[in-house]
Amino acid sequence: MKVLAINGSPKTKGNTYHALNIVAEELNNYGIEVEIVTVGNKNIRGCIACNQCAKNRDEKCTIKDDVVNPMIQKMKEADGILLGSPVHYSAMGATMKAFLDRAFYVSGVNGNLFRHKAGASVAAVRRSGGLPTFNELNNFLNYSEMIIPTSNYWNVIHGRTPGEVLEDKEGVQIMQVLGRNMAYLLKLIENGKGKVEKPAKEDKVFTHFIR
Repeated sequence: MKVLAINGSPKTKGNTYHALNIVAEELNNYGIEVEIVTVGNKNIRGCIACNQCAKNRDEKCTIKDDVVNPMIQKMKEADGILLGSPVHYSAMGATMKAFLDRAFYVSGVNGNLFRHKAGASVAAVRRSGGLPTFNELNNFLNYSEMIIPTSNYWNVIHGRTPGEVLEDKEGVQIMQVLGRNMAYLLKLIENGKGKVEKPAKEDKVFTHFIR
């Protein structure tokens, strides 16, 4: 089994990386491979609302000059997806938001590519804004019908300079518990294949509030 961890920080080895790596080490202990990929330092533009991905249904965004399309396929192939972001003005980083908007929209209009995968998110923050960022990341997982493992507190870890989060003892424990719970969930999903019937996928019902 494999988990793809997506680092939304512009710093390849900053605190977001260290948070993801703590989770990854726990997953590794259970024999689960983890690949950490940084997108926060890439040049990724936001969705242009052309809706071509919905028309083409080729699992690709119409913007083809960045990492989004290759990453969509990596996410599709993974058994689990782990999202991590730093906190910028009580929100996730702008590049991470642009990446997730496009990747998850392509997934949705192509039959929900990430449905029933295990998915979790973590936020690294100096002081405040971790919980709003954590909630933002979870919006993508919830909308995609992913299955979310939990920890013993909200998945937020504190630190300012790179590596300082490792001194946040409670934060480290939160990431470790998340890793173990995610491993447990992944194994439940794997062992349930062919034994537990999946709920049927339903066509999305859209309603509008202006008539």
